[in-house]
Amino acid sequence: MTIRSHSARRTLAVRIEMRLKDCFRRPSDEILRKKQLEKRLTQNSIKFNNAVKILLLGAGESGKTTIIKQMKILHVQNGFSFDERLDKIHDIVENIHESIWTLVEHVAHMNLKYDSKKNESYAKELRKLGYRAPWYMTMEYVKMVRALWSDSAVKTCFKRSNEFQLIDSAKYFLDRIEKISMPGYIPSNSDILNCRKTTTEIQEISFNIQMPRSLGGGGCQEFRMIDVGGQRSYRSKWMQVFEGIDAVLFMISCGSFDQTLREDCSQNRLAEALELFRGVWQNRFLAETGLIVFLNKQDILEQKILAGKSIGKYFPEYKDYVAEEAVDDAGMCNEFARTRCFIKSKLVSVIDRAQCNPVTRRFVGVRAALQEENPAASHSSCKSSIQQQQQAATKMNIEITPNYSYIFDFENEFIHQDTRVWMVKNWTYVFYYCGIYMAVIFGGQHFMQNRPR
Repeated sequence: MTIRSHSARRTLAVRIEMRLKDCFRRPSDEILRKKQLEKRLTQNSIKFNNAVKILLLGAGESGKTTIIKQMKILHVQNGFSFDERLDKIHDIVENIHESIWTLVEHVAHMNLKYDSKKNESYAKELRKLGYRAPWYMTMEYVKMVRALWSDSAVKTCFKRSNEFQLIDSAKYFLDRIEKISMPGYIPSNSDILNCRKTTTEIQEISFNIQMPRSLGGGGCQEFRMIDVGGQRSYRSKWMQVFEGIDAVLFMISCGSFDQTLREDCSQNRLAEALELFRGVWQNRFLAETGLIVFLNKQDILEQKILAGKSIGKYFPEYKDYVAEEAVDDAGMCNEFARTRCFIKSKLVSVIDRAQCNPVTRRFVGVRAALQEENPAASHSSCKSSIQQQQQAATKMNIEITPNYSYIFDFENEFIHQDTRVWMVKNWTYVFYYCGIYMAVIFGGQHFMQNRPR
């Protein structure tokens, strides 16, 4: 045997030995990390697929982002962190500056006179600053804003703010400018909820809710809530998030009946919202998703009605509209209740025109996204309502599965009582929102047969 062949055989033996050792060797740290990563990705995928995915839709400034903030405050541990609150300060300063600058600009357009030469000079100085907000508010700036906000010309202009574009939270922040300008100011939850910033990209929040066993739940359910911009230029992104959605929460700002769009001053905001709702209802990609319509900003609607404004100026058909629910025992009509019923009737007409089957998913929750309620009282009311649904189901000989939840009518605002016939047959998830339990409906077979394709 030659030295060369002996060496070759020895090399082969060493290689075989190394391969055998590799078979029994403990995995390297890199391999372990790779396997752990793959395991986590698989778990996340399963978790995502099991999560209830809710898509927030609606026109711009309807309150979608406020819902996302509420969910974070109520259901994400610790809510907004200290650093996140600090980051909101400049957004709040921008809201204050945008509000007072817009008002001063339109005081000039309306040819209103200021109370004093000093305030007039303040207005000129503010207009020179331009639309862009300062990075921080100096004492002189705060003094100037307070003086202008107290001026009768600005107050008169504010009362006519439906004639131009002004954020809903203008009064909220201008009334609190002194507190906000104090050293060490940290935005409260209320400040964060009122803070307005245009949504330009898709936002998502994930949170877990403990399902009350008394409501047919038990255990923990993950929710993923997705918010997309509502302005016309951002609606092209909506299709990107339609896939895998379990329910749509459609927001309508009732208080915007006398306002026009920021992007189109010829289009009424409420009319745009109703037309947008029509498109969502008839969208074939959302045909198998649950749908909740949220009539938001009821507080603003009530304020406008009490101030003497009427929706009839913008919707002529309101003149002949009769709402029996809005008439009290003395025969007096509550204008706020009548207006609210009218808006709901507009939604019903959208559904009726697209639907020939009378049993459809019709339900409207009337809420203000910033409104706070007594959790104990709301929970009691909720249980009472569910008991009523159970009794109704029993009378109609409907088989009830214990693990099913029942849709309930918070504030007695679901607009089609006959839907209880099929509501008990469909899955619902209940989660806690603003002191109430809210139901998200997911269609069963009966539900999907009645949805336009």
